[in-house]
Amino acid sequence: MASSSVSPVDLAVEPDLQPLYPTPAQIAHLLSPYVGLAPQQKAELVSHCLMRACQFGDMLIMSHLLTDPNAHPFVDLAKKEEDGLGLISTTILSFVAESEREIEREECVRLLVSEGCDVNSADHDGWTPLHYASLLAPATLVSFLLTHGASAFALTRRRLTALDIVTAHTIVPGREDVALILQEAMRGEGWKGGRMEEQRRLIGRRARRMGRRRNVQLDIEKVLGISARWWGDELSDPNFDPEEEDEDEVPDETIYTPPPDYNSMLVFSPMSLPDIFQSLITDFEPSLRNAEPANALYMLARFACINCDHNWLEDLILGACDAIEETFFNRADDATTLIFWLYNTTVWLHLMRCDNAINETLEMLGSFALIEEILNSDFVFIIRLAERRIDQLLDAALLDYTPLSKEFESVEFESEWSFLRTFGGGKKKSPAPNGNAQKNGTPSTPKLGSRPPSPNPPASTSPTNQRSFASLRQTFSRTRTPSNTPLQSMFADPAATPPPPSPKDITSFITALHTLLTLSGINPAIIIQLWSQVMYWTACETFNRVLTRKKYICRSRAVQISMNLSVLEEWIGEMQLPRGIGSHFAPVKDLLTWLQSLSSITEFPNLIATIQTLRNLNPLQMRRAVRDYRYEVNEARMTDECNQYLAQLQKDWERHRIKLGVEALRKEIGERERDREEGLSVSPSLHDVPIGDGRQSPVPSQETSAAQRNIDALFDRAWEKSSWEPARAPEPLGELLDSRHMLPLLFPSDPKMLGALPANRTTPEEDKRSSSRLSQDSSASRASFGTRGAMTWRLKTKKLRDVSAITLQFVDGSRAARRWTRPAEIEEEEEWEELPPYPTADAQSPDALRVETHFTPLTRKPSARSRGRGSSAVEEVLTPAAEEDSDQPKPV
Repeated sequence: MASSSVSPVDLAVEPDLQPLYPTPAQIAHLLSPYVGLAPQQKAELVSHCLMRACQFGDMLIMSHLLTDPNAHPFVDLAKKEEDGLGLISTTILSFVAESEREIEREECVRLLVSEGCDVNSADHDGWTPLHYASLLAPATLVSFLLTHGASAFALTRRRLTALDIVTAHTIVPGREDVALILQEAMRGEGWKGGRMEEQRRLIGRRARRMGRRRNVQLDIEKVLGISARWWGDELSDPNFDPEEEDEDEVPDETIYTPPPDYNSMLVFSPMSLPDIFQSLITDFEPSLRNAEPANALYMLARFACINCDHNWLEDLILGACDAIEETFFNRADDATTLIFWLYNTTVWLHLMRCDNAINETLEMLGSFALIEEILNSDFVFIIRLAERRIDQLLDAALLDYTPLSKEFESVEFESEWSFLRTFGGGKKKSPAPNGNAQKNGTPSTPKLGSRPPSPNPPASTSPTNQRSFASLRQTFSRTRTPSNTPLQSMFADPAATPPPPSPKDITSFITALHTLLTLSGINPAIIIQLWSQVMYWTACETFNRVLTRKKYICRSRAVQISMNLSVLEEWIGEMQLPRGIGSHFAPVKDLLTWLQSLSSITEFPNLIATIQTLRNLNPLQMRRAVRDYRYEVNEARMTDECNQYLAQLQKDWERHRIKLGVEALRKEIGERERDREEGLSVSPSLHDVPIGDGRQSPVPSQETSAAQRNIDALFDRAWEKSSWEPARAPEPLGELLDSRHMLPLLFPSDPKMLGALPANRTTPEEDKRSSSRLSQDSSASRASFGTRGAMTWRLKTKKLRDVSAITLQFVDGSRAARRWTRPAEIEEEEEWEELPPYPTADAQSPDALRVETHFTPLTRKPSARSRGRGSSAVEEVLTPAAEEDSDQPKPV
């Protein structure tokens, strides 16, 4: 029988190398030499226990593993989990479990770092212990990691720093102190702001800017009554920020003159022009900076000029001008319509003048003159709109408003209460300084060095004067008060009473209108000329009303009106407009100065010196002010010698005025006779007549040339806008100024500058930076600072020429536009209009679809077709003040 060998079975229990809740005693027992674990088993045990100590923040086990001589050799501080988490990162992640054991977990991290664990060990996603600590750990642990070698510039796979993770778009709630610690640590190493922080700043700046812009829009809507639809959908996009758009680079010439292909043209037929004008002009809904009508008309003009006869071009230009003019004539009180077509007409003129392929033909046909005439008409309508609104406030806000009412309450005039003089006896006369009696009923003028103040009425000392004017007036007022006071006024709320109009009401309106013009993209040179005309009208109306109304011809009223006018002058500087706009107030300021200095002119040399400083007043105006002047009580009067000199000066000036008028009339008659003789001596043939609009352009005068140079200089960034001067108005030949006179509207000579947009005014932050410069010059004010420097403008050449596919819908016409929403129903019995006799290409010819860049030779004078509404129609839109006075001549 064979014997079988059987190996003995090991029945010993295998030790647990991954205990669920390890203890220091259990670890020490397993690592003892009596257990007999292999080195690999000991390493597995120590690694498991160390990871469990990190996960639960067990400081007791971790300190035992790192200090026990049996366990220390098997500790691997570079141990990582499957996802790459190191020991420090695992310990920091345990901060989420229990907040009451934060101190133990923080001590575990400190112990690992002190034993040499890598503080910049990243996981598979690039997250370092500092990334996790910035979100989960206390600020003290973040500071500890930064001071022990943790890099604040470590990036994740998505290129994020620890600061980016904490802040993101907004700072994580409760981590503000951590974000501050990270920022200071990074700035200490030369950091000036990261990508995320810069993006956050941009988003915050954009949000604040859009908030300010929305507040401005609400103010404009409230003051001007504008619909919210005018602003369009641009501002609903939070990423839209027009102020951050950079200027175009130096554009290529092909942008101004595109190649002659159908990409830069819109094909049309003459019979479709009425529908095109109806949808593109008449029914077009105005919106902010929408240049679709201008671009569409430009592309239609390119097709008519390059591929068709000049009759097509004339019909297009004339019809478009008529439709545009009819549109804003019918909406003369709508500011958005007027500004919208002023913007589009300017852009249209800019596009066609810059196009070298068509500008020569358009110049010969006189199309530019027609467009400029429409632009000028729209310009006048906006001015009339502003004048009508200012006219409603001019008397109450500028002439009657008293900024310092308490200081002028005690002022009394000699003409007041004249019907009560029989009750109070004769008026007490002040004795003359030289003891002479009054001559011819005129009180002698005291020789004082300066004008006397307006004193209170002297107190009566005799029984005769006890019933003085003041006491009688007070008695009558006390008697009338119970009977004239309504019952509801005793219970009325004084806070509910609206305040009286003030100059701020005028500035709020013109500020809203100026902001609307700027946001709408109106050319800055046109804006400057518009306010120059409005301020000229305001100055003329103020001058005429002061001079023709006796209640304003006194010293106290002149002081008040001067203070009110200073508000308008400060507004010019605040809006950063040229200082020359305020030069229109020079006659008004001279008149007010004359009224304030009348009582102080006591000697003839003083009169001569005062007259020489008032260069904007003529002797008629001075004499009228002296004749109607209201003297205050005990106010000095002008001497007889001064009155006689003024009368003689007036006579000499009238003789000089008549002489100038006769010379001008003779010159005009001589020019007419010379033109008639030249017309009879030369009879040109039809072929010799130059092609044009039938009007000879007059030779520009010296003043017009200077004004044109000023407009061109506005676009020179090295030219001070304070040097700009408006066109001079004609000198008045009588006492009143001509408020109906229209200053010429001039355009920049460079057609590219017609597309310039106004830049936004400086922000409050920029104003603070400029305050340091203002503090250096104590005489400079914020208003004067706004008039310095060059005019700010920018070009958007490419953006101005962007055309969307929606433009095709408007070009299809109002009738065809319905096809976009429902199928078109074609009636067989419909009779189509007969095509006009325009030359057309044969549809069967092979060249029908090919662009032919030819220009039809103009062998005859253009047709004498004129627009439906002449330019004289603008004259019908008069100012409110002008309608009251029909004797003044109408503006030309």
